[in-house]
Amino acid sequence: MSALIELQYFPPIAYFAVLLKNENVLIEQFENYQKSSYRNRCHIATANGLLRLSIPLEKGKNNQTAIKEVKIYNATNWQTQHWRAIKSAYGNAPYFEYYADELLPFFEKKYDYLFDWNLDLLNCIMELFMMPNNLQFTAEYQMDLNDNTTDFRNVISPKKQNNDLFKQIPYSQLFVEKHGFIPELSVLDVLFCKGPEGILVIDKTI
Repeated sequence: MSALIELQYFPPIAYFAVLLKNENVLIEQFENYQKSSYRNRCHIATANGLLRLSIPLEKGKNNQTAIKEVKIYNATNWQTQHWRAIKSAYGNAPYFEYYADELLPFFEKKYDYLFDWNLDLLNCIMELFMMPNNLQFTAEYQMDLNDNTTDFRNVISPKKQNNDLFKQIPYSQLFVEKHGFIPELSVLDVLFCKGPEGILVIDKTI
């Protein structure tokens, strides 16, 4: 089976379950940008609860802008801010030091386009989990797909919390005693909390 899905910024575990459970994965590269999505945001768990990290985009972004033309607004030091937030949240996690050196360079390199940033991060996370990289890219935008391809575009979204399509098993989170288990966090949460065993959590998500 094949899946079609958009690129997201450190997406939730369900996203990686889609990649893991489908023999072929098509990345949508001809869509228009969608506001209020995981394309430029991710959710992490902090001592104060859920925190949303949002990538600032150039002015004029709207739902009519082709995704590969969406530019990051680099006049602010958002990358430094995001990394500090991630380090503050997960610095005491069991596997933070193990993976930090692999991720830090992405926050020190300037990216002009959101698509390129998300793709490089996705490839990195797949490599850290030792997942087979079965990514391909669409040649055009298609509304109707063949029977062998499942359309996951806009399915994994902050607008669709507690999505019935995905069943996520609880795992050990840093602040579970204070906030309870928080589902649908960025994949960073399971990466830093569970390390290599995170792939088992991903495998049981869908």
